Amino acid sequence: MDTSGHGPGGAATATGDVDRSDPDYRAWLKNAVRTVQADANRSADTHLLRFPLPEPWGIDLYLKDESTHPTGSLKHRLARSLFLYGLCNGWIRPGKPVIEASSGSTAVSEAYFAKLIGVPFIAVMPRTTSPEKCRLIEFHGGRCHFVDDARLIYEESATLAAETGGHYMDQFTYAERATDWRGNNNIAESIYQQLRLERYPHPTWIVATAGTGGTSATIGRYVRYMQHDTLICVPDPENSCFFDGWTHHDPLATSDRGSRIEGIGRPRMEPSFVPGAIDRMMKVPDAASVAAVRVLERALGRRAGGSTGTGLWSAFKLVAEMVAQGRTGSVVTLFCDPGDRYLDKYYSDSWLDDQGLDIRPYTRTIDHFLDTGAWTG
Repeated sequence: MDTSGHGPGGAATATGDVDRSDPDYRAWLKNAVRTVQADANRSADTHLLRFPLPEPWGIDLYLKDESTHPTGSLKHRLARSLFLYGLCNGWIRPGKPVIEASSGSTAVSEAYFAKLIGVPFIAVMPRTTSPEKCRLIEFHGGRCHFVDDARLIYEESATLAAETGGHYMDQFTYAERATDWRGNNNIAESIYQQLRLERYPHPTWIVATAGTGGTSATIGRYVRYMQHDTLICVPDPENSCFFDGWTHHDPLATSDRGSRIEGIGRPRMEPSFVPGAIDRMMKVPDAASVAAVRVLERALGRRAGGSTGTGLWSAFKLVAEMVAQGRTGSVVTLFCDPGDRYLDKYYSDSWLDDQGLDIRPYTRTIDHFLDTGAWTG
């Protein structure tokens, strides 16, 4: 073996050695990761609320209350995972902005974590995003960048990242891979831990609405990994393509309108939406989602966002099917974020009128179900 540094015929052989280690950056990175992890360590688990159902049915309905996170929504978990993923991949750098395409709640949570580690944050959002979400993003030090066409948020985010030298977080691509679906206190593991002393510790159904698809992917993978028999149902609102894409096995399905239910529903099949992790999907009218959150307020004294209503409507239907079949068990859905972010929308009768939404038939369906166990919708 020739170790002289010369090739055949005595010619010099080119060698390479590039050292890009940066002690200052690694010290910053170490502190940033510690800071993000410390946020999780300070946080208690979110509550599992029981929705009152008639005792003779032998069925328990729970809502996993993700509104109790520091930034008030399910997206707090996602934002923490995305920041750790981006930091450990070397994508998030000191002084450079983090940019996200978001309809609101993810941006609120990411603005919080950006402020925590001291980097700028820009949220690229549809102009129709609720004013309260915009206020919360700015409260946490973020900046709102609006687009008139919701379908352009991806392209605009990538452009801003290129222009500023920042990092486009891209929740719609990385949500399903940034979270450890095998456990590590993800939302699925948390649900099962909290149910372990209940009379039905393994739910028949878990209902998870989809924005990125990351939550349904995490829960679906976890139940399969743990060999549970739980089935996963994903409700989809109007003006979203997920239901059609899943039903017809069409990864190129699109919708030409944006969702009125903020946080869920997409105009394209997102990379983080994992069809194989889902057992069932339902298409839910927007008026039904609003009717469900108003019934929730009446039952629990809590206001929730529209995405919670989409999931609750589907959970009611699943419970009704179990009652009709004479089955007992439990169903879990998600309380995604608080309703005070949507007072000018889902809790405004004038907004409903402007949108042409009549919730009365859906409210009657829910009331009839809660009285009799029968589903007429």
